[in-house]
Amino acid sequence: MNALVFGLLPIALLAVGTPIFVTLLIATAAGILVTGDIPLRAVHTALFGSLDSFSLLAVPLFILAGDIMARGGIARRLIELIMSMIGGVRGSLPLATIASASAFGAMSGSSVACVAAIGKLTIPSLEQAGYGRTFAVSLVTATGVIDVIIPPSIPMIIYAIAAQQSATQLFLAGIVPGIIVAIALSIYVVIRSRIENIPIGASPRWDIIRPAARRSLWAIMAPALILGGIYGGVFTPTEAAGVACVYSIVISVMVYRELSWGDVWQITLEASFLVAQIMIIVAAAGTYSWLITTSGLPVQLVGLIDMLALPTWELLLVINILLLLVGSVLEPPAAILVLAPLLTPIAAKAGIDPIHFGIIVTVNLAIGMFMPPFGLNLFASNAIFKTPLPSLYRGVVPFFFIYLFVLGLLTYIPALTLAPMALYR
Repeated sequence: MNALVFGLLPIALLAVGTPIFVTLLIATAAGILVTGDIPLRAVHTALFGSLDSFSLLAVPLFILAGDIMARGGIARRLIELIMSMIGGVRGSLPLATIASASAFGAMSGSSVACVAAIGKLTIPSLEQAGYGRTFAVSLVTATGVIDVIIPPSIPMIIYAIAAQQSATQLFLAGIVPGIIVAIALSIYVVIRSRIENIPIGASPRWDIIRPAARRSLWAIMAPALILGGIYGGVFTPTEAAGVACVYSIVISVMVYRELSWGDVWQITLEASFLVAQIMIIVAAAGTYSWLITTSGLPVQLVGLIDMLALPTWELLLVINILLLLVGSVLEPPAAILVLAPLLTPIAAKAGIDPIHFGIIVTVNLAIGMFMPPFGLNLFASNAIFKTPLPSLYRGVVPFFFIYLFVLGLLTYIPALTLAPMALYR
């Protein structure tokens, strides 16, 4: 009965288009009715206790900081500097796009914001250089999910809360995977540019780089301040998010003067709507997760896995497939909150390091964001750049297989994620 209530019921509700938070609340209510001995006070405590977390404050703060950076000139100046520095090789513009997405990811964990900010600046240049519209938009759509992998990452913060792990250690573990993804994508775009004989871009010129560097000095300081402060032990990820907000507001309003205080207020209001949506899901998922845990379902699943006696590599393969499918229909925060109570005990029983497992979860859900047919980034690119979805589906296929290759490396070579933590200690 537990499997029916906590598994099949949510799937059926999502299949008919029920909002995720409503789905979770209905499943929770059904679980209470089936169990029959849970006091309502406990449900109330779980509902509001899910939001009572200092680490969770980092989510709205990083969302706000990312929006201000994207619209206040910080992201644009950083991208312009990167594009001025990369040239003289075939594929220089796609390489600059990948590097820009990686740099933006070091400031904000919002993938959709990355797609919008990077795409508006790079897609016109990519088209003028001879890359087709479909390739240009598909590249931005796929590289935008680097923001989910490179710290600071909002899904990593959510996983840290759900699995009771250190967000700082997860951030450290995400550095190498983010770099590997960027390198793999770079190799592909260079090879493709050579095959299609795209003209070699102009070589970098100091007279162009120097003014771009001067204009972007304050923009360069943003990722240095955020990541340097976290890894230097100056402040926690939550405090870093607050510092990022203050810094982005000061630079955008007082230095670059591309935003007024009225603009900041409007951006804050818009960000608050997204934050409210996330927090409703967090509260509902927290109650759902608590009920799953108290029902004993995770213990039953662990027992089932023991009975099947699956080797660790097969178990990881099954989990990867599950996460990819879920990630294609749910946003990473919601997917993590729903699946973490079920999967983390299974991973722990199999002897998988919880930080390593967190990176596996994050990368899977990142891929799901542009996985046809329901990936969130696909719909975002369709809405922002007016590219037909069938064209996007075809365009992202090569990038999808590149990410799958990297996922395989990260899944079965734990040292790629755990080595930076060992060095940090």
